[in-house]
Parts: sequence; structure tokens; C-alpha cells
Amino acid sequence: MTTASDQARIIEIHLDQKDQPRLSAEAEHERSIAIFDLIEENYFSLLSTDGPYILTLRIDARHIHFDVKDNANQLLAKFMLAMGPLRRVIRDYNMVCESYYEAIRTKTPSQIQAIDMGRRALHDEGSQILQTRLDGKIEMDKGTARRLFSLVFVLKQGF
Repeated sequence: MTTASDQARIIEIHLDQKDQPRLSAEAEHERSIAIFDLIEENYFSLLSTDGPYILTLRIDARHIHFDVKDNANQLLAKFMLAMGPLRRVIRDYNMVCESYYEAIRTKTPSQIQAIDMGRRALHDEGSQILQTRLDGKIEMDKGTARRLFSLVFVLKQGF
């Protein structure tokens, strides 16, 4: 028997990274953790069609592309979001992440914690923008939005 929670979820995610430079070790780690955590626990539902879903994300210079398929690999929805509203957050998040990874090697625990608090705040802001921009297309919880922002960040920035 299939429950509603079994249907309102991503069961597989793909990142279309062709034509992108090789990821740094930090970006590769972020990507792996975000994908693992997202598959383990997420709430994601197209407003028009039941899941479970297979999601492919792709980024070009100006847009985030979402291809949503069912578990039989049939396309359910295809849409894109302009990158504009996320540019500043991605730029700032990248700077804070670079500071954070440098701090891990050279700073005190309290300095690392302060940088990490700023990193988390920007991550929350980015995930909120993503959630708001997807309103009317996709319903998702905060954790799912955070993990999707991580993936968008890695696709766009690559560290």
C-alpha cells in the first residue's frame, strides 16, 4: 500500500553538470551530502501530479531548470526559474563558505562558530527564496528547500 508520504517525495535526483568545470573537493562533498540527505528525507510534491518523483536539475547562465519525472521515468513537469533573485545570496554564501573552510584550518572554535552562523543564515535565506519562487509549482518542506539550495549552489558556483 502506498501512503501519501511515499508519493510526496523525491526518490532519485540527477544534476546535469555537462559543460561545467570540475568541482573542488569541498563542493563535491557538499553535493554528495545534499543528495544523500535529500533522498533519505524530503517532502516534495508537484501541485498537479502525485509522485514519487525523479528530479533533474540543470543551470545555465540565467536559469535553474527543473525536470520532474515519475518513477517510470515519464516527464511530469518541466519549468525554470530565473537566477536573478538568488545571485546575491549565492555570491555571499560562496564568500562565507570560502571563509569557513579557511577558518577550519586556521581559526579558533569560536571564530569558526561565528562564521558558521553566518553561513547557515545565508543558506536559510537562499532556501527561503527558492521555496517562495517555487510556490504554486512545488510544495516542499524547509529541509528539502535547504538541500535543493545546496545543489543549486554547487551547480552554479562549484566553489
